[in-house]
Amino acid sequence: MSLYASKAAARAADIGARNRIVIAFVNNMPDAAIKSAERQFRGLLNAAAGDLDVVLKGYYCTSVPRSDIARSTFLQPYQEVNELWDSQIDGLIVTGAEPRAENITDEPVWPLLDRLIDWAEDHTISTIWSCMAAHAAVFKLSGVARKPLTSKLSGLFQCSKTIEHCLTDGTPESWFVPQSRFNGLPEDELAAGGFEPLTRLEAGYDSFIKQRKSLFVFFQGHPEYDPESLLLEYIRDVKRFCEGQSEIYPEPPVGYFDRETLQQLEDLRAQASQQREPESFFAVSRLLKGHQINNVWRSPSTIIFQNWLKYLAREKARM
Repeated sequence: MSLYASKAAARAADIGARNRIVIAFVNNMPDAAIKSAERQFRGLLNAAAGDLDVVLKGYYCTSVPRSDIARSTFLQPYQEVNELWDSQIDGLIVTGAEPRAENITDEPVWPLLDRLIDWAEDHTISTIWSCMAAHAAVFKLSGVARKPLTSKLSGLFQCSKTIEHCLTDGTPESWFVPQSRFNGLPEDELAAGGFEPLTRLEAGYDSFIKQRKSLFVFFQGHPEYDPESLLLEYIRDVKRFCEGQSEIYPEPPVGYFDRETLQQLEDLRAQASQQREPESFFAVSRLLKGHQINNVWRSPSTIIFQNWLKYLAREKARM
């Protein structure tokens, strides 16, 4: 190889390395949602990547209760989270999990999150904490504890951009974002703890940040969700009620169904409340099969993740 060709190859390799963004993905979702959560985040990152070469590496935590099938199938491409500590990554995404305890420190995933939050500050350019992981990181950093909501917050809720920040460059002033959670964080306590809101709902912060050694980004909502994600969660929760696993018949996701569908769901709810039986669940499943939802949050979500990837690339180039 000539000297010119060698230098050209070296420059190309350097450009390739600078354009490559390595992201660790710690997936704490329940067994049934492991693959869908990965698909959702991967799809959003791919849509946002542009000219960047985004590499997503999956990790799992052994303290999260798993079935044998999940361990032998869904988690096969993943590495145990202990393999992460010596890894070289640029960014990190940590998912939430279904709440199992009243206090965040009693959740099975807490010991991992406790260590991961400290590690992420020193070993990432930026980390995204999603849903319950966001609540855990906020508690670790400031002592602000999640508070139970009067009922599950499920549906599409309008959020508004609150500050000018590189992560929200190019987004509209407001849009709808999926929410699916039983807990929230008090807005006044977040403000006192130094967390800056990127977007907020009528009830409080939706997404927010805290700049430490690493830029920590917190999502209480789910910008990564597919159009049918809330629908499938609703059907799952109806099934739990009909099978006696839950004493609460779920409310339909807000802003998700048309008036006629809502009336039919209310009729089915009345029937199921009188007599729990599998047919009540099957009736809801049949009604909602193939129901079309317009993914109005995809575009602004892609912009935010595109801005996040650009931030990672920009800060990586400065190192």
